[in-house]
Amino acid sequence: MSTTATETQQQQHQKDANANANPGLKLRANANVDERGQAVQEEYRYAHLLPHFSEDRYPPLTPFEHNDPGARALNHPNPRAFLDNATSIVELTPNLGTEVHGVDLRTLDSDGRDQLALEVARRGLMVFRDQADFIDAGPDFYLEWGRHFGRLHIHPTSGHPQNYPEIHLVYRDANSTFNFEIDDSITSTSWHSDVSYERQPPGLTTFFLIAQPSTGGDTLFTSQVSTLKKLSPQFVAFLRTLKAVHSGVEQANFSRSGKRGATVRREPVEHVHPLIRRHPVTGEEALYVNRQFTRRILGLKKEESETLLKFLYDHIDKSGDLQARVHWTPNTVVLWDNRITAHSAIVDYKDSKERRHGARITPQAERPIPALDGLSLDD
Repeated sequence: MSTTATETQQQQHQKDANANANPGLKLRANANVDERGQAVQEEYRYAHLLPHFSEDRYPPLTPFEHNDPGARALNHPNPRAFLDNATSIVELTPNLGTEVHGVDLRTLDSDGRDQLALEVARRGLMVFRDQADFIDAGPDFYLEWGRHFGRLHIHPTSGHPQNYPEIHLVYRDANSTFNFEIDDSITSTSWHSDVSYERQPPGLTTFFLIAQPSTGGDTLFTSQVSTLKKLSPQFVAFLRTLKAVHSGVEQANFSRSGKRGATVRREPVEHVHPLIRRHPVTGEEALYVNRQFTRRILGLKKEESETLLKFLYDHIDKSGDLQARVHWTPNTVVLWDNRITAHSAIVDYKDSKERRHGARITPQAERPIPALDGLSLDD
């Protein structure tokens, strides 16, 4: 095959990828024309993954024993063997994030998935490019993939593909949004650890965009291991003695007000977690508070709790040297350890009216382990 032909194929592949990411571009580039010469809108390729809000209701979640797959990889002869065929491995920052090319996540066997879990625990965040086969494998595969890493979480308020409640969707287009977005703020940045209000919040999380705007819509991540290390030893010793309430009430009320699909499938809960948790596999300690769901520190007076939480939130917000920014390109799959990272979507693309459509596979993990031995999590 000639070099010119190869370049032409590559250019067409990129056009197809851009069209899938941006339905408006696809219409302009590949629109069908009716008998009057008018452009006809093509059906959205991922319509089967659009948000659905069922009337199903679910009972409270029950405790379960979580066996972290990353722990199994500690006994593998080469815990990073799943990266052996990678064509490129680049650390996004010294503290957080690795970008990988040349590894097909869909082909990983059980050992490879265990190794992946361990590497995500160690790096906090991993970005895998060129994952079209993974994304196009469909929702049944997503469930099989996620169950390797834990019990799949069903979000109490978000949209999901019809008949697949375990797949959490984010969605915004020119006419609608089904995200947990607060409009009366000067910023769209909202650091959080997903559904930290659950008794057993998520661990290894998989997320990908099915469609993305032509520019903008990035995701910020920060290392909660590193934010903790920035604090003085005496202060950290004090924080280890504390625990805080994480609440899903505000998120539920947001939906009950008529937003985000106006659905609450499971009554909101509040749970108590340590301010500093220990990772069950790496043993690393991480700050575990977030602006979106942490409400108050137990044992402190109201003003004390608010002052301390504001300091910690500001520390997380301002620590740009501990953060990584993921720029979404077509067929990117991102995995992070929800126990030791926080993240925020960046809603800077509203004026473009373009679609941003993503899917999250969210296995739950253990109840957060206090860094301070013997700290009781009872209220």
